[in-house]
Amino acid sequence: MTEADDVAAVRAFWTQRELPGIVDVHTHFMPKNVMDKVWRYFDSAGPLTGREWPITYRHDEDTRTELLRAFGVRRFTAMIYPHKPDMARWLNAWGTQFAARVPDCAHTATFYPEPGAAEYVGEAIEAGARIFKSHIQVGDYSPADPLLDDVWGTLSDAGVATVIHCGSGPAPGRYTGPGPVADVLARHSRLRLVVAHMGMPEYTEFLDLADWHAGVMLDTTMAFTDFVEADIPFPREDLPRLAEHRYRILFGSDFPNIPYGYREALDALTRVAPDDEWIRAVVHDNGAALLGLGDDGP
Repeated sequence: MTEADDVAAVRAFWTQRELPGIVDVHTHFMPKNVMDKVWRYFDSAGPLTGREWPITYRHDEDTRTELLRAFGVRRFTAMIYPHKPDMARWLNAWGTQFAARVPDCAHTATFYPEPGAAEYVGEAIEAGARIFKSHIQVGDYSPADPLLDDVWGTLSDAGVATVIHCGSGPAPGRYTGPGPVADVLARHSRLRLVVAHMGMPEYTEFLDLADWHAGVMLDTTMAFTDFVEADIPFPREDLPRLAEHRYRILFGSDFPNIPYGYREALDALTRVAPDDEWIRAVVHDNGAALLGLGDDGP
């Protein structure tokens, strides 16, 4: 499929359903040197995951931005995340600049368990950050680390959500899984968390957390696709729960770091959707509400 065919297929998906477009809460834009390092990781991910992971949209930043716009993505994110101390503040400065020059990207920020984290998280919120990213696997830290307690408190008080990669897929980390997240929610019950990748492979356990905590949401990033279903299938017995949480499930793609076309991420949703209204909520309305995009938005 050519890229023009790709664009046409994605646009057909949402226009045929009379949607105003797509809201994608899980896309990656980063400083070039960081993105290059991420791509090198995926290029060598075969031994870790047991499968090759080609980057479908390995383009420069401007091309990737214009491609999302061509797809009809009305709002997206810049999921940035540190893997060491003294990196998050620098990434946040870059995120502020990126959001200023790309207004359809929701201002995204991040953090790391280190002294001063609550301070720079507060600064990012004051600067307009609408969403934060936490990557437990790559960062190799516990979300329940005491150094993050004030961070979670600040985010909870501000009502700003965090997309958190805390499931143990595609490979487990020392602190992945629902336990550490449950510990955080026990202390910060009003915290808004978007569990990335539907929490794979601990789908059931993270749906349980959504049952128990009103602020817990889940994004569909890579879930339900053929690529993931081959090794980490979503439990069939949990399919009815997708309808129960229709207003707390949000579309995410992982663009550009996906080993298949963007349309596949959307088609995968039709295989599990209980009805067309669920598709509308997940693909557009829930993300629009989270990121502050009204029907009259760009």
